[in-house]
Amino acid sequence: MGKWIIDPDHSVAAFVVRHMMITNVRGQFNRLSGSIVVDPDNMDKSDVEVSIDASGICTGISKRDEHLRSADFFDIEKYPQITFRSRSVKSSGMGQFEVSGLLTVHGVSREVVFSVKSAGPERSPEDETSMGFAATTGLDRRDFDMQWNVPLNSGGLMVGNEISIYLDIEADLANG
Repeated sequence: MGKWIIDPDHSVAAFVVRHMMITNVRGQFNRLSGSIVVDPDNMDKSDVEVSIDASGICTGISKRDEHLRSADFFDIEKYPQITFRSRSVKSSGMGQFEVSGLLTVHGVSREVVFSVKSAGPERSPEDETSMGFAATTGLDRRDFDMQWNVPLNSGGLMVGNEISIYLDIEADLANG
């Protein structure tokens, strides 16, 4: 068993959402923290905790980022953190896991399941032991009370409701 601390300098939470029903817009959060405990002998003892600073959202367009920080979307003044806390971790093959737990966004908590692939461990030139974790899931933003939208002439919507989530995490072995 090992406890791994998320390295905020080498980790990112990213998302993809449809814009005007015709293209994908990508964004990311660059401020993550948390820990991952993996016990390959007893997966019930494994645990994942991730906290994301919602103000760190970046889509590359400052006007859009400010809108996403507003009450129309993440409302970072009221809900500054996005969190995930696992409830169960199940192995699904060599270095692959299904991690279910509570995701809290915009003050709303919902059960989600992440498909996770791990890589490592690897020893750095600085003598740190690190692992990589790539996690994906999908969700409907309306389930997290993010309702803002604009109808289009075609009958579609300005912002898609289905969101793809990607976590790319590098974590360092605690006390190692």
